Amino acid sequence: MLQLRQRERWSAAEIAFWIALVAVYFVFPKNLLFASQILISGLFALSLDLILGYAGIVTLGHAAFFGIGAYTAGLLAVHGVRDPLAGLAAAACAGAFAGRLTSFPVLRGSDLARLMITLGIGLLLYEAANRATALTGGVDGLQGVEIGPVLGLFAFDLKGRVAYAYVLGVVFVLFVLVRALMVSPYGLTLACIRENPKRAQAIGVPIGARLGNVYTFSALLAAVAGALLTQTTQFVGIDTLGFQRSADVLVMLIVGGTARLYGGFVGAAVFLIAQDRLADLNPVYWLFWLGILLIVSTLYLEGGVVGGLRHLAARVRGRR
Repeated sequence: MLQLRQRERWSAAEIAFWIALVAVYFVFPKNLLFASQILISGLFALSLDLILGYAGIVTLGHAAFFGIGAYTAGLLAVHGVRDPLAGLAAAACAGAFAGRLTSFPVLRGSDLARLMITLGIGLLLYEAANRATALTGGVDGLQGVEIGPVLGLFAFDLKGRVAYAYVLGVVFVLFVLVRALMVSPYGLTLACIRENPKRAQAIGVPIGARLGNVYTFSALLAAVAGALLTQTTQFVGIDTLGFQRSADVLVMLIVGGTARLYGGFVGAAVFLIAQDRLADLNPVYWLFWLGILLIVSTLYLEGGVVGGLRHLAARVRGRR
């Protein structure tokens, strides 16, 4: 019981992390749109961390839920439902429904089968969106997306101030829910299933129900991230369903650190900032340097950037 209470407490580093995100609003007023994209990508990576890092479910098609949320919010806005919170709620419901529906074939197979099934689901949805041009706009994307003011009071501006505050608020609320879930006994049972499913089954953990529930919740979070992207950019591209987005979020999570809660956010920041800076330095060969960054972070940072920082902090405390 004492250990659970200690896990539930917010550390000083965690509090400083969220204070820093609030400070971004005032310190970097010209980069708020880019900062919003980092937060959205961080939420998307967090949704992947739930199933990959904590539950051990491998996937190559997580962008399917991201795209479902993006198109749900976009289509509602096109057809007159412009309230942002209503769009988020609808996207969350659509993502959860898709997650529950696809969890049955995904969870039945081995790791290799799960890779192929999730990849196949993603490719099917991508091609369906590509063919349904009257509904989705196909490769040209969904046009005419107009989002109303947040709470009917705060209209989205070109500088991204409202967008950043809105995204930060939604991400923080969802993160608190995820954190509470992961530090609870429920989260511990997920770790038990990941490490030793036979022992988990022997002590009475309902493996199928646990994995199905966390997969559904992960899809919900991914769909909300997609809806946030639609609402802050007021456009939906078919790339929201693409394999490249699934690969990018997987890279972000690995760079930041799996099963770390904050790994997705840190990895998203490192990946997107490095991508932006390297593309400015060398528009042709920037992927080469990004590849080196990924190799170094994977080989020499155990547990990603967050894991490396924790090891460094532990060494500093040990020397003191």
